[in-house]
This record gives sequence, C-alpha cells and structure tokens, in this order.
Amino acid sequence: MENGDVDRTLSLLWRRTLGVPQGSRGPKQRFSVDEVIRAGIAVADEEGLPAFSMRKVADRLGLKLMSIYTYVPSRDELIGLMVDEVMGEPGLPPHEGGWRERLTVVARQMWDEFHRHPWLLQVEQARPWIGPNGSDRYEWQLAAIDGAGFTDLEMDQVITLISDFTAASARADVAARRTAEQSGISDAEWWAVNAPVLERLMPLDAYPISGRVGTAAGEEYNAVRDSERSFRFGLDRIFDGLDQLLGSRSQPPSHA
Repeated sequence: MENGDVDRTLSLLWRRTLGVPQGSRGPKQRFSVDEVIRAGIAVADEEGLPAFSMRKVADRLGLKLMSIYTYVPSRDELIGLMVDEVMGEPGLPPHEGGWRERLTVVARQMWDEFHRHPWLLQVEQARPWIGPNGSDRYEWQLAAIDGAGFTDLEMDQVITLISDFTAASARADVAARRTAEQSGISDAEWWAVNAPVLERLMPLDAYPISGRVGTAAGEEYNAVRDSERSFRFGLDRIFDGLDQLLGSRSQPPSHA
C-alpha cells in the first residue's frame, strides 16, 4: 500500500475525529460513510467475506456500483472500516477484580464478537488497520494487566496470546455450528446414525484409551465437542502459566 493509500485509509478510519466533510465535491451524496459501513457489515453478516462484494453493498443501498466507490475507494478499505466499526459495538466496561478476571472479560468480549460477526474470522490482516475503536480497545486490554507484574513487552505478548487463542477457539465453534446448520442434524443425531458402523470398524479393544475417553466426553457433551468448555479450559491453563511466570520473579520487572 502506497503512502497516499495509507493516508486515505487513516482519514476514513478517523473520520469522526478529523471531521472529514461528506459530499463536499460533486453532487450531494445520498448516504454517509457510516451508512455505507453499516450496509457492508450487514452483507458480511449474511453472506460471509468470500461472497462479499462492493456490488452487493451498493445493491443494498440502492446505488449503482461505481457510486459506492465515491464513499470508499476499495473493497479492502471497506472491510478495514467494518472491522474497526464492530470493535466499537460492545463498549469497554470498567475493569474489576484481579488480572485473571479482567483477562477473562477481555477474551469473552472477543469471543462474543466473533460469534456476532463470524466474517471477522475470515479477514486477512497481516497489518492491522489502526482506527479509533481498535486503538481504544488495545488501550483497554492493556489496562487489564497494567501493574500485574508483566514487562511492557510481555503485556503486548499476553494480549496477542489471548487474542490468537480466542480467535482459534471461536473459529472451531463457528465451524461446528455451521456444519450442524448446513447438515440439518445435531451432533447427537449424527452420532446416532454413524455409531453402529463405527463400532464395527473400530472395536473398543483396538482403541481402548480413545474409546474410554471418547465415551466419557460424548456422555458429558452430548456432542462431538464442547467448544465453549474447551475455550474456558484453555484460558484457565494460559492463566496458570502466566501465574507461574509472575511467581518466578523475586523482583518486579523494569517495564523494558
């Protein structure tokens, strides 16, 4: 991306701060950039990013395809604006409790967001769009662990770790829900159909450990997996590791 493209993207992301005039050139525009972004989010929510296009956003607003480019110059830019917009939806509650409780809220907020907008899991974002909502969220996330005993670099790594783990867990859960929706049957119904065949192909004496564990998990979950339970379990184990890191130090870090 060239410097001009970067400047243009940042101007759109920070449009409410900069007060970028709308429709100052040419005919008066029928919609605001905010309305175009909301239309884009609605299309992505309904169809996902692989099927997302500027034409579909234009059609939703009743605009001609080329008109949509007077608001947002490209598909990638619009997606970046959409990502930052949804980051501002839930608000940022005051932090309470210890750092484990605070990080749980941080992770849960992202988990819920991925389920409201599953297309976020399809965004290719090697370099993040630095918008106001994303910046506010990062500050809030860091505040959750500020003073807990991590160095500044570790604080960034902790937030990255929690973010990546939450995204991976949400991706698995969203995929499982999509499979159930598309197939029209639940995990329990799927197992009822396939279990008799699998029992003949995979006798318990051939797979004693996986048979025992799989039976216990199936009876507990009544499904192939319990993604949210795995998410909570994984968070707790990450927190245990961070607890050990903090406990291994005899003196507070220098924040270097």
